[in-house]
Amino acid sequence: MKTPELLSEISELNLTYLMLAQRMLATDRDTALFRLGISEELADILQEISPAQLVKLASTNVLLCRFRLDDHAMLGLVTQPHRETGLQQSQMSILLARQGVAQVG
Repeated sequence: MKTPELLSEISELNLTYLMLAQRMLATDRDTALFRLGISEELADILQEISPAQLVKLASTNVLLCRFRLDDHAMLGLVTQPHRETGLQQSQMSILLARQGVAQVG
């Protein structure tokens, strides 16, 4: 994959992520804060950003979302076969809740 193509895909993913985050925050803020792993302050900024600012932010050459399943225990919950999906989702929620939220910095 060539660099310009890769950068275009990163921008597209960023825009999709930002639009989804805004929609989640508008629908159910508390759940969105948990699922996105972001702080109240960052949520406020995302909710106030204009569409033009959103597009400009999305066009950066780095991913704005991060991979939250960053340890062996969490990856194991997703990749190992489980009999009870509800239990698997509960365990994943507990592990993700233990992570800190992203801060504006």
